[in-house]
Amino acid sequence: QVQFVESGGGLVQPGGSLRLSCAASGSIFSMGWYRQAPGKQRELVAAITSGGSTDYADSVKGRFTISRDNTKNTVYLEMMSLKPEDTDVYCCNRHPVPSSSWGQGAQVPVSS
Repeated sequence: QVQFVESGGGLVQPGGSLRLSCAASGSIFSMGWYRQAPGKQRELVAAITSGGSTDYADSVKGRFTISRDNTKNTVYLEMMSLKPEDTDVYCCNRHPVPSSSWGQGAQVPVSS
C-alpha cells in the first residue's frame, strides 16, 4: 500500500504563505489535500487528477494552488493569504476515494 509523508508545515502569520509537500512511496494518480481540525470532519481542500486538472474548496479558491511532479511521486500545496481559519492538520491521500493509510500530516497554525 502506498504511504504518504507530508512536510512543510509550521507556524505562519495571517496573510503569510506556506508550501506543503506530499511524498508518496509509489505511483500516484488522482490526489487530494485534506485538512482536519480536532473535533471536526475531514475536509477536501484541493484535488488534482493524473492529467493535471484541479479543483478547490470554495474557502481556498484563489489562495491555494495544488500541483504535482509525477517524476518524484510528489504533490504540492501552495498556500497564500493564509487566515486563522486555515489552521488545521493537512494530509494528502488519493482522491476521490482515500486509501486507509494516512500520513502524520503537516500542522499549519495560522496565528499572530
